[in-house]
This record gives sequence, structure tokens and C-alpha cells, in this order.
Amino acid sequence: MKRVLACMAVAVAAIALVAADESPAVKTDLAGLQGEWSMVKGQVDGTPLSDEMARMFRRTCHDDVVRVSNGMQLMMNAKITIDPTKTPKTIDYEILDGATKGKKHLGIYQLDGDTLTSCFAAPDAPRPTEFASKSGDQRVFSVWKRQASPK
Repeated sequence: MKRVLACMAVAVAAIALVAADESPAVKTDLAGLQGEWSMVKGQVDGTPLSDEMARMFRRTCHDDVVRVSNGMQLMMNAKITIDPTKTPKTIDYEILDGATKGKKHLGIYQLDGDTLTSCFAAPDAPRPTEFASKSGDQRVFSVWKRQASPK
């Protein structure tokens, strides 16, 4: 009987997890993240990127995978997981390809129409709580503008 109850508990937890992933809030925000984006502002470890450097970065999101490039150079491919019910909203990157392949970056995001603001921690570092990067914190803060929506 205990074994049956334990199996039922695992099944219920798995169903709840799937249901959470398909919540209306997740669907809405994930749809809002889709498309092609250009960086308009960025800071790495507290150091601002020049406007010229920021304009070189592109972000493309298709379903739950995001690709970030600098010109023709791939910076990363990552599977994204979001939780728009948290304050601030959370976003995690599971790096599939790039310098930190196999690692997870914890972040926060704000989506306002065609503007996406995000802040990510280095792998294995705590999630940021504010949209800022200061010297020594190894965070990446960026603001992106949508260029094209998915077809």
C-alpha cells in the first residue's frame, strides 16, 4: 500500500509540474519572447558595452530555445525555462552550446511589449534580484528590442 501511495504521489507531482509548464502565464510570456531581437544596452560585470558593441548582438528565440550571437559568432544556444508568477519574473538558461555548455544561468526578466530587459548570474551563482550589473558580480544585464516576430 505504501508503494502504491508513493507512486501516486510521484504521478501527481509529475502532472502538477507539466501543468505548471503549460500555465497561461507561461504560454503568454514565452510567446512574447519569440522572434528576433537586437541588443540596445548591455553591461558585463559592471562594465557597459559601447553602443557599437551592443548593436552587434542578436537574440533569436524559437519555442523554448534561445540563440545569442555577436555578429557571426555564436555566443550560446540555451533551453529556457520561465516563471512569470515570481517577482521579478525568473528565467533560466540551460546552456546547450557555447562557452558555458552544460551549465545553468539563473536570471530575471521583464517583458514590456517589444522591449526585453534581463539580468543573468554566472553559472552556479545566485539569481539576481535587480536589473543591474556591478563590478565583481559577474552578472550580465541587457536590454533588447524586438526586430521581428516569428511567422
